[in-house]
Amino acid sequence: MRTAYLDCFSGISGDMFLGALIDAGVPPRLLEETVAQLQLGARLEISRVMRSGISATKVDVYVGDEKDMPREEYWAKHRDAQTPPSVRHEHSHSHPHSHEHQHDHSVAVENAPKHDQAPHEHSRGLTEIREIIAKAAIDEKAKTLAIKIFETLGAAEAKIHDVPVEQVHFHEVGAVDAMVDIVCAAVGAQALGVDEIVCSPLNLGGGTVTCAHGTFPVPAPATVELLKGAPVYSSGVQAELVTPTGAAIVKVLACRFAAFPSMTIEKSGYGAGARDFPGHANVLRLTTGEAATKATAAETVTVLEANLDDLNPQVFGYVLDRLFEAGALDAFAVPIQMKKNRPGTLLTVLCDAEPAPKLTDIIFHETTTLGVRRREDSRQCLARRWETVRTPWGDIRIKIASMNGTVTNFSPEYEDCRKIASANRVPLKTVMQEATRIYSSKENEKV
Repeated sequence: MRTAYLDCFSGISGDMFLGALIDAGVPPRLLEETVAQLQLGARLEISRVMRSGISATKVDVYVGDEKDMPREEYWAKHRDAQTPPSVRHEHSHSHPHSHEHQHDHSVAVENAPKHDQAPHEHSRGLTEIREIIAKAAIDEKAKTLAIKIFETLGAAEAKIHDVPVEQVHFHEVGAVDAMVDIVCAAVGAQALGVDEIVCSPLNLGGGTVTCAHGTFPVPAPATVELLKGAPVYSSGVQAELVTPTGAAIVKVLACRFAAFPSMTIEKSGYGAGARDFPGHANVLRLTTGEAATKATAAETVTVLEANLDDLNPQVFGYVLDRLFEAGALDAFAVPIQMKKNRPGTLLTVLCDAEPAPKLTDIIFHETTTLGVRRREDSRQCLARRWETVRTPWGDIRIKIASMNGTVTNFSPEYEDCRKIASANRVPLKTVMQEATRIYSSKENEKV
């Protein structure tokens, strides 16, 4: 199985991802042709730069003769244009925490206050963006990925601003930057020819960032929403290192977050941000290669157990939901016979070590137990990966387990099937059977 690893020690943005793709072997011509197919009057400028002693590929997006700019500079430029000269000097200080590769000045909300929006700029909604991408002569799977990334980004912004997703708009220039980044990211990811993209924990940076609705602490609200469930940290660099566009790309393209996987390295590439921080290589590293084959993987898992004999059964389902939301890998109940011959229930929770204290607190607060046992167990796991199949009702992920490179089990993801069945009023079993059939047909074609 071929693997790509994203090392986000300096965060990720759309243009950094494109630079890393090119540096790792994706032909520049492919991305340039992709930009031309969008027919937006945009072009790429690709160059070699040094970042703290590391040679990397820098990708800039031009719309006409205008180059994309960090959103701090973008909003400062337009607000200065609207500020009377008598008071402009009060706001003329530079912002040292602006990010070097931020295209995400593009996101706006249809009903936002007028002073939050750049003057004389038309905006594009998701419907128009979907249409532009759909008309482009590019790979169909790349189209699906690009639209999904845009919809993911729009959904995060819609939640932050408490508006319907169709009211999230992208400013004219910013929308072009974002479309180039996102569509080229999808096309480039397909061109890598890998079975999975794994991502490191994300360095978010620090400080503040100015965007359409004001100044916010890093990470920006949309970035926080997009990275729910992802491992993140800050190295102390006072800049916005993960942009909303970068977060959306990772959320859709990466199958999981992990340390550097076992693999035979074939290629590596570095995508550069615009600034060269002293003592900090401002690059995104992309490494591709063949994943090491193992019959099974050994790992340690934390086991939490509690005996329950007087818990209302109606509460039990709620407890399980809370445990899964808080990071449990699995949770289940087994009937047991307790002292004085009372029937009871053994609650067992499997988890990683980090969320174990929080899960223990939930068990104490939500159940009637007086004690929780904890131990560390080892387990052997088959190698697991995801593939997506397209059904008549929508895309469904297939979880695939393999041993020594041979598929041993596969099954459609329940939540994907449940949502599609509910939305289309189709029996759940029909959706699951169709997803299984499509995947099986693909595997038979390979043989």
